[in-house]
Amino acid sequence: MRAVEEEPLSSTNPLRDAQDRRLPRIAGPSGLVIFGVTGDLSRKKLMPAVYDLANRGLLPPGFSLVGFARRDWEQEDFAQVVHDAVRDHARTPFREEVWQQLAEGFRFVPGEFGDDEAFDTLRTTIEELDKARGTGGNFAFYLSVPPKFFPTVVRQLKKHGLSEGRDGSWRRAVIEKPFGHDLASAQDLNQVVHEVFPANEVFRIDHYLGKETVQNILALRFANTMFEPLWNRSYVDHVQITMAEDIGIGGRAGYYDGIGAARDVIQNHLLQLLALTAMEEPVAFDADSLVTEKLKVLRSVKIPADLGAHTVRGQYTHGWQGGEEVCGYLEEEGIDPNSGTDTYAAIKLEIDNRRWAGVPFYLRTGKRLGRRVTEIAVVFQRAPYSPFDTTDTQELGQNALVIRVQPDEGVTVRFGSKVPGTSMEVRDVSMDFAYGESFTESSPEAYERLILDVLLGDANLFPRHQEVEESWRILDPIEDHWERHGSPEPYTAGTWGPAAADEMLARDGRSWRRP
Repeated sequence: MRAVEEEPLSSTNPLRDAQDRRLPRIAGPSGLVIFGVTGDLSRKKLMPAVYDLANRGLLPPGFSLVGFARRDWEQEDFAQVVHDAVRDHARTPFREEVWQQLAEGFRFVPGEFGDDEAFDTLRTTIEELDKARGTGGNFAFYLSVPPKFFPTVVRQLKKHGLSEGRDGSWRRAVIEKPFGHDLASAQDLNQVVHEVFPANEVFRIDHYLGKETVQNILALRFANTMFEPLWNRSYVDHVQITMAEDIGIGGRAGYYDGIGAARDVIQNHLLQLLALTAMEEPVAFDADSLVTEKLKVLRSVKIPADLGAHTVRGQYTHGWQGGEEVCGYLEEEGIDPNSGTDTYAAIKLEIDNRRWAGVPFYLRTGKRLGRRVTEIAVVFQRAPYSPFDTTDTQELGQNALVIRVQPDEGVTVRFGSKVPGTSMEVRDVSMDFAYGESFTESSPEAYERLILDVLLGDANLFPRHQEVEESWRILDPIEDHWERHGSPEPYTAGTWGPAAADEMLARDGRSWRRP
C-alpha cells in the first residue's frame, strides 16, 4: 500500500478576514487601576472607554478594573457607579453579557493618597485579582487626579512595592495633563516619575493624539504623493491651528484659574498638532522614530522677537451665546474678580529649518468663542501669475487644505473654480471628505485607543518627557512676558476673540479663517 502523505496543519485561522486589523491588537492579561475614579474624567471618559473596548472584544476575558478614591463605598456601590457611567456615556450599545463578565473584575479601594493602609489594601487587591482573574501581574496605574498629587501617588506606589512587576510582568503609569505649569516644574515632575517608573513605562496622555483625525495627518501626508511636494515654504503661505470652545469654564474654576488657555491647550494640544503638521517623514511608524522627528520640529520653533506684537491673550466677558445670556469669566463661580487668567490666547511662531523658514504658524485657542471646533488650515500662496482680469477673480481666495479634528471630522480642500455662465468668473469651492460618510465603522473615542495602547505598551501616540519640556521652553517666555505686561484684553462671549488677535494677523496682511 502507498503511504498517504499528511498535509501540514495550517497555522492560520481560515475564518479570519485578512483585512480585519483588530485581532492583532487585543490586549493581553492585564488590569487598570484608576486613582480619582469618582471624578468627571473617569465617569464620562475612562470607564465608558473600558466598556467599549470590552464590547468590541479588545480586552482579555479576565480584565480587571480597580477604583481608588476617598469614598466610603462597598464593591456594589462602585459597580453601580461604573454601570451608570457606561449607560450614560458609552459609545457602543449596552450588552448585559459583556457587562456581567467585565463587572466580575471590578474592585474598589477607599483611601487618601497618603494613606499607607489604603495602599497596602491596594497591593493585596491586585494580588488577589492576579490569582482570581489571571491578570499576569500586569497593571497600569491611571492618575486621574489633580497634578499636585502626582508625586505623592507615584512615591506611594514605589513604597508599597506596586511599581515593579515580577517574573516578566509590567507596571505602567498613565499621567493626565497638565504635566507641570512651566519648564522647571515639568522637569521636577519628570525626575520624580522616572525615579519610580522607567521612561518607556510612563504614558503621558494627550487625548488629542488619540483622535482618528490627528493620526490622519500622518496618513494624509506620508501615504499620498499629491500633498507632500507642496508641503513646504515654496507653496505654503501660512498655517493656522485653532481649538475653539463655545463653553465657559463650567465647574473647573479651581483648576483653570491661574492656569489659563495657553498653558491648558497651547502647551500640549496645539504644539503637538504643530509638530505633526511640520515634521519630516519618520523612518518608521514607531514611537522612537515619531519622537525623533517631532523633537526636531519643537527644537526648531522660534518665538517672535516682539512678543507684544505677535502674541495676544484675552478674557471673555458677559454676552450671548446660542440664544442664551452667559456671564463673563470674572463673574463665574469660584473666580477671583481681579483674576488676570487668560481664557483666549493666540501666538505666532516660526520654524527655523529648510522646509518651513519664513512660514508663520498661527496658534489660537479660547473659551466662549463662536463655535466648538478644532482644525488645522494649511493656506497656500496665491498663483504667481494670473491671466484673468482682476474682476474675474475678486471672489477668489487662497487655496487651503483644512484638517477638521472635531467636530465633523474630515478634510476640506478649498480651490478656485469657474462659475457656470458666459463670463470667466473664478470663485472658491470646497471638496470635502467626512469620516462619517466614507467609513461604515464609527471612529472610536480617543480614550479607547489610548487605554488600549497603554495595555499593549504601544507608545506611538504619547508625548515623551523631552516633548513636554520642549513645549514649556516655547511657552515660558510668552507667559513671562504676559505676566509683566498688562492684562488680558476683554472680548464678548460668543465672538471670535479680542480685536487684538485680528490686528495681529492684519499686520502680516492676513486674516483668521472663520471655521
